[in-house]
Amino acid sequence: MSPSNRRQFLQTTTAAGALAATPVVARAALQANDRIRIGLVGLGGRMTAHVRALAQLADQNVEIAAVCDCDQSKLDSATQRYPELAGKKLAVYSDLRKLLDDQSIDAISNGMGDRWHALSTIWACQAGKHVYVEKPGTHNLFEGRQMVAAARKYDRMVQHGTQNRSSGNIVEGIEKLKQGVIGQVYMARGIDFKLRGNLGRVNPSPTPKGLDWGAWLGPKPMRPYSQFWHRRWYWNLELSSGCFANQAVHELDILRWGLGLNEHPTQVAVAGGQFVHDDDRTSPTHVTINYQFQPDGPIVSYEHRSWYTNSEAGFRDQYPFVQPNFPVGTIFFGSEGYMIIPDYSSYYTFLGPQGEPGPSKAEEGHPMADLPHFVNWIDAIRSGNHQDLAADVAEGHKSMALCLLARTAYQTGRCIRFDPTSERILDDAEADAMLNQPDYREPYVVPQQV
Repeated sequence: MSPSNRRQFLQTTTAAGALAATPVVARAALQANDRIRIGLVGLGGRMTAHVRALAQLADQNVEIAAVCDCDQSKLDSATQRYPELAGKKLAVYSDLRKLLDDQSIDAISNGMGDRWHALSTIWACQAGKHVYVEKPGTHNLFEGRQMVAAARKYDRMVQHGTQNRSSGNIVEGIEKLKQGVIGQVYMARGIDFKLRGNLGRVNPSPTPKGLDWGAWLGPKPMRPYSQFWHRRWYWNLELSSGCFANQAVHELDILRWGLGLNEHPTQVAVAGGQFVHDDDRTSPTHVTINYQFQPDGPIVSYEHRSWYTNSEAGFRDQYPFVQPNFPVGTIFFGSEGYMIIPDYSSYYTFLGPQGEPGPSKAEEGHPMADLPHFVNWIDAIRSGNHQDLAADVAEGHKSMALCLLARTAYQTGRCIRFDPTSERILDDAEADAMLNQPDYREPYVVPQQV
């Protein structure tokens, strides 16, 4: 390590260590008339929904007060890409640690990539900030445990971005499911059929001006810059969990919620691969996942397809999603009928041998439940009670476990046997290491002790 790099490393690790060492000075609960100042972290496409929702909470004394990104071009264009920010006096940070040092910031709205979610959330909790963290919340199972531990230790409200839990219509559907509207549920299935084309190749090129590529990669190994890594990271298992978590965590979270599955599965089997497109993605284009919970538990499955396909249960055709040719959703099968949840704001039931329409609820335009999910987070910050969160980080950890187990089974090519109590894979050291023993790039290390 060169002297200049060593100095930079020591400065960075010192700053990171200071976050853990500094006593948290933060209000345990905020009253209705207390202003909540939010910092926006990670100014990507998903942040559009964050800004739109938070801007609507100004009358509830919620203020967007700061923006942070390691890409200067995103900082420079923030008010153009997010019109709601125009005219606001915003603190601007290119280094997350400096935003977290700002004692005037109460919470962060975290739109960073999967690789950064755990570390940034833990740092924020240590700095006394509440966190709304986008899905997928983690990139390995160890990170989920550490996020939960940090949220509890520092008494911070950490909301996972599985916003279906704040959709009034879906909440009603899940309640009816549990009341027996379709009888005894014996099987549940999630689908994600998204028409997605060739993603291209890894072609190294000069790093764009103003982008701190090392900070963007964060905990992941350094590599030469490529637009493929920078723009297609969602579909590469080195930087994310690809199809195993991007959409899947929404549907698997609903399946787990509807079935009351509060324990991890005991076995996971995956079949899939890369078909149709000849590109450099490492996430499969097509995959089928089967989960076994207890021996007498329901059958749970999930399927991802990324090219031409039929519809299923009316998804896309009778019940279109917000995006055309992107049918996603969940199906619950019961002794008296079945229920579908084909988007982020509706449910439908079909009863008896003829599939007669039963109870249902839908909204025009299939809106995503971003606003109510942020409202719920703000309410929990004010109450100081994590049990008020619709998608507390502990629920996010349980749902992400389904995604991460499936990814690990795919990467090893083996069926996984899992101990839900210890959260360890049985009789397969390689798979367990992949799931639980991450290799971080210093100084971006998720700590063993939060």
